[in-house]
Amino acid sequence: MTHTAADARYDAMPYRRVGRSGLKLPAVSLGLWHNFGDDKPLDTQRAILRRAFDLGVTHFDLANNYGPPPGAAEANFGRHLARDFRPYRDELVISTKAGYDMWPGPYGEWGSRKYLLASLDQSLSRMGLEYVDVFYSHRPDPDTPMEETMGALDTAVRQGKALYVGISNYSPEQTREAARILAGLGTPLLIHQPSYSMFNRWVEDGLLDVLDEVGAGSIAFSPLAQGLLTDRYLSGIPAGSRAAGASPFLNAEGITEETLATVRALDEIARRRGQTLAQTAIAWVLRGGRVTSALVGASSVKQLEDNVAAAGNLDFTDDELAEIEGHLAR
Repeated sequence: MTHTAADARYDAMPYRRVGRSGLKLPAVSLGLWHNFGDDKPLDTQRAILRRAFDLGVTHFDLANNYGPPPGAAEANFGRHLARDFRPYRDELVISTKAGYDMWPGPYGEWGSRKYLLASLDQSLSRMGLEYVDVFYSHRPDPDTPMEETMGALDTAVRQGKALYVGISNYSPEQTREAARILAGLGTPLLIHQPSYSMFNRWVEDGLLDVLDEVGAGSIAFSPLAQGLLTDRYLSGIPAGSRAAGASPFLNAEGITEETLATVRALDEIARRRGQTLAQTAIAWVLRGGRVTSALVGASSVKQLEDNVAAAGNLDFTDDELAEIEGHLAR
């Protein structure tokens, strides 16, 4: 049966304005990087998406290469959209990206006009959409002029295939330049999607200042450090975990006893706050309002509910922030 959304879906989730735009995003957004490819049951995916929307998560974030295989997450999301969310399309913010390896040959990755616009057409076809709300350049291209990459984003908006544009994984200097070019074209930079967590704080070294300067928002991916900032690693590295496998994003060699001691100390702070470690890690990324939204993944409805509950307590005392800082500075 087609999903009937909960009447109270907007009652608890806070929404934050994206930079100087008119768009607002939920404090917690759902990313489809993992768990929405062909290796996961469609019924599980469907249950997660339904519950997310019922909890006020209006933003679903994808990319052309999410899977496995590449493209599968968009195709599967298109199926769920058609079954459950078509009547609610105007309540949703749907984003996708292009930049990483997607198809063979010299035109299947990076930031050329040919690749970006072809990829967007393919993404729209897979999802069954006329437009996406946000289209991103997924990474900077060292061999393509920034003017060409930003020009392609501008064209996507002028063609009516995207409402806004964003960038991901760009340095502060690249972000400032991208924003300058886009402003000159008349299509402002809406948002930057960087990695950001307690264990990965590079955005604090200039990027957030640049975003304030150019009037763009931000949405942080991997706020849980690929699962390290959860209760899963409190007793070490469990069998079957991401760190115990061959993940390029989290591996056992990078998880030292010192790191685990920090995780346990942060967990104690979270418990005193009445939160799980994951909830406190998400709230910490959102502290102070400089980050617009935290992008979380979910492999189950319960995990989704636990992560979204972080939005219920985003405030920290000065003492809590100082104590967290003390543990992170070790």
